[in-house]
Amino acid sequence: MDGSLVAIRWSLYADLGLLFGLLLFALCALKGSEREELLPLRWLTTALAGLGIVLSGLSFVLAVAAMLGVDLKDVDHASVMMVLTETPVGWALLARILALAILCAAVHAPWAFRGAGITILALIAAIPVASLAWSGHGAASEGLTGMVHLVGDILHLLAASAWIGALAAFILILSRHSPMFEPFDTAHRALAGFATAGTVIVGLILVTGLVNSYALIGPQNMSGLFQSAYGRLLLIKLVLFGLMLALAASNRFSLTPALATGIKDGTMQGAVSRLRRSLWLEVGIGILILALVAWLGTLLPPASAG
Repeated sequence: MDGSLVAIRWSLYADLGLLFGLLLFALCALKGSEREELLPLRWLTTALAGLGIVLSGLSFVLAVAAMLGVDLKDVDHASVMMVLTETPVGWALLARILALAILCAAVHAPWAFRGAGITILALIAAIPVASLAWSGHGAASEGLTGMVHLVGDILHLLAASAWIGALAAFILILSRHSPMFEPFDTAHRALAGFATAGTVIVGLILVTGLVNSYALIGPQNMSGLFQSAYGRLLLIKLVLFGLMLALAASNRFSLTPALATGIKDGTMQGAVSRLRRSLWLEVGIGILILALVAWLGTLLPPASAG
């Protein structure tokens, strides 16, 4: 049961993170018709939103089973409906499914990627990501501290999703062959133009990570933190995050300028290959971090255990 719940939570985090992150990237880094020409946003949004609805249902039922301490087959309809209609977790799930259903329909509208359309889609996609905070530790605290923790968790989820989505978008653009756009030129412009947004994203992740850690661990538990399973998993997550930061810095300050030089002198294949490898490695580490986040969400944090 625990393994299935972690796997479904990981899949859900990855799915909803990609959904929001890709749309946000298209809004911030691409112009006009580039959004549809360089990224298959219409079918990707439909597929990710549809999968998100399925994964949300599975995750909810598994969570109810874990909450009741019974096997999945023993979860009764009355318990599911009670949690769905009478708890913040259930309300968050309903809001998530509604937002995903709206996305599935809205993405096929003629205005979807024009003007304010892409902004509307990105804002709708932010709702399912934000709703994940109610299925984790973010909604467990009460009072002012609880509100700060919840807001911090939501911002942390959104910033992490933006990072993952941007990585996926860069990989897709570098793999795209378009008769209307030169993908390498566009990739370089997007990489360079996304630098400021990337800095903001990293800053948000760091600040909200500290806020969440303070709420979940508590200063009184720091000395023995890494003696617990929660602490050891958190340490691994921090090490992997450090590696992602190092790769992101290399992309920005080394590989992106090298791509610009390669485009000018016609020797860009080597630069593109190195950039692709770095991006894929960064995505791989991000996937591992998401798995750890899904796992940590099923464990009792030190502040609650104490």
